[in-house]
Amino acid sequence: MKSHYDFLIVGTGLYGAVFAHEAMKRGLSVLMLEKRAHIGGNVYTEEKDGITIHKYGAHIFHTSDKVIWGYVTNLVPFHPFINSPIANYKGHIYNMPFNMNTFARMWDISTPDEAKRIISEQRGEIKAEPGNLEEQAISLVGRDIYETLIKGYTEKQWGRPCSELPPEIIRRLPVRFTYDNNYFSDIYQGIPDDGYTSLIEKLVDGADIILSVDYLPDRVKWDALSERTLYTGPLDALYGYSKGKLEYRSEIFEEIRVERENFQGNAVVNYTDRETPWTRIIEHKHFAPCSSPVTWISREYPVSYEETGEPFYPVGDERNRSLYKEYRALADKEPRLIIGGRLADYAYYDMDKTIKAALNAASLL
Repeated sequence: MKSHYDFLIVGTGLYGAVFAHEAMKRGLSVLMLEKRAHIGGNVYTEEKDGITIHKYGAHIFHTSDKVIWGYVTNLVPFHPFINSPIANYKGHIYNMPFNMNTFARMWDISTPDEAKRIISEQRGEIKAEPGNLEEQAISLVGRDIYETLIKGYTEKQWGRPCSELPPEIIRRLPVRFTYDNNYFSDIYQGIPDDGYTSLIEKLVDGADIILSVDYLPDRVKWDALSERTLYTGPLDALYGYSKGKLEYRSEIFEEIRVERENFQGNAVVNYTDRETPWTRIIEHKHFAPCSSPVTWISREYPVSYEETGEPFYPVGDERNRSLYKEYRALADKEPRLIIGGRLADYAYYDMDKTIKAALNAASLL
């Protein structure tokens, strides 16, 4: 560890790692601090029984940006992966996203015209401008799909009835009138051969890294070690929650080693009924070619932010957006401070957008 650095980067997730990589390419020295005991933030992966485990939920890299795809694949090799999740509603299996396979299963039909007619009839239930998520969903896809595949999952995810959630959470829902189970429509889709940790390791190679340290209690001490600071954590925490707390939803990931070769036959299965306590089960070995007599699954339980202290999904309603703007105004007054990433921006980003934002920020160095 040096006595002084050009940059202090708080957080070793994807945004911070890309920024660090670009800074070092420009000859700048970098010190990185990480609150967790490992690098990588929520894209961190590790190996168990020869299976790459996505520790914080499924991460499938997808983009239509040729530059971004080239950026990551030049760093580490990727293998193709098409995300084709399925939904389990009280033991009945449906394909996701909503497509002709879904509609054929739900209504015993076979043509796009039949599906369009049923959806159009059910959408007509909502006469006025939708005032909540329930009305918004029905106005988009009808009541059958809403009740079976949206309602229970969404209420578990956000911890409140759909009738009490703002409609903007699902302003649009993908509906395909083809037999296509590809969840994403992006041109490039894949996963690093050796997991996302290999990508992060490549990005931060050359930086000094300190794990298991909380930047905030000793902010003045850490800032004194560098010319500038990139902060990727929650913005309300940076300012001691002085204007109030931003709301988040969190997750608990229950990892289970299963003594069989194949548990569910698919990488991602959503549980869309309200009674099942978890929202989905991930079977990690299906993300990559793997031969193992055992398998690993993760059950995902949505919980309140207060229960874990780990912020995952911002509650982006009007009150929280307004509060975030107040904190952002404080950050903008600090000339040595740069903020970025999903937590600092109070936004949910896909990985390609995270990388692009970090590259844009680094281009100003």
